[in-house]
Amino acid sequence: MRISTLRAVVQSSRPPFLLLTPACVALGAACAAHSGFSYGAADLILALIGGISAHVSVNTFNEYFDFSSGLDATTERTPFSGGSGSLLKTPGALNSVRNCAWATLVLAFGIGLYFLIQAGPAIVPIGLLGIVIIYAYTTYINQSPWACLIAPGLGFGPLMVIGTQAALTGRYSLLAVVASLIPLFLVSNLLLVNQLPDIQADQNVGRRHIAITYGWQFAVKVYLILASAAFVSVLVGIIFGSLPTMSFWVLPIIALSGLVYKKLNGATKITPEMMPEMGLNVLIAIAAPALLAITLLL
Repeated sequence: MRISTLRAVVQSSRPPFLLLTPACVALGAACAAHSGFSYGAADLILALIGGISAHVSVNTFNEYFDFSSGLDATTERTPFSGGSGSLLKTPGALNSVRNCAWATLVLAFGIGLYFLIQAGPAIVPIGLLGIVIIYAYTTYINQSPWACLIAPGLGFGPLMVIGTQAALTGRYSLLAVVASLIPLFLVSNLLLVNQLPDIQADQNVGRRHIAITYGWQFAVKVYLILASAAFVSVLVGIIFGSLPTMSFWVLPIIALSGLVYKKLNGATKITPEMMPEMGLNVLIAIAAPALLAITLLL
């Protein structure tokens, strides 16, 4: 493989955004440990590899389909949206990016089979739904506004957090369900905001996410509702004893979403002045589950 092709494949995996996976896998592992389950370090590492493989697969499928549809050529990129643009620079890497998408999906599936043998069938429904989301997200799910909104949060929230615990222990727990709500809402918000710069380009290729279907201001209101739901989930979890009192420290992280909302509310398009808020939104989605995992371990 040529260096330029390898570079395009790596860039298509969107390495900076892969930090989200360790945060969510760590949260699932912390839920298992906090609930009194034990597991080996090797299994934890394997679960992390499986999660990253799934994340790389959905990213590279997205890059492959966006380039093939012509969307990449009409998208105005920001550091947080519009894809990597690597295939525009190296179109000859298209098949390699597609092969990477399939290879990492097969790797994630293989790791899932290992955990099925090791820990039992609890992982099966989560794994199967995850595979469907990975492949269908760009080509099918993006045509339904509400499915498009919830799919990213579902993938990194319930599927990855509860799935990690199920892989490591063969069991579900109420704690993992409650904890998974935080990435469920925040990661959906992450993708919601990252879709705003691409409204016109996405619409031209037939996508129908929330901002396209219902408008900018409706999307911003949905953002506020999801951020509030994440905040309330932590608060209610603490009040009813599902989460430890120390998890209170996650609340200020989620509350930073108010700064993002304030910047987006009343605007009509993403401008360069909004890049700090888009970056903050990414930080919130990663930091909140990571900090929640730390409070569970402590």
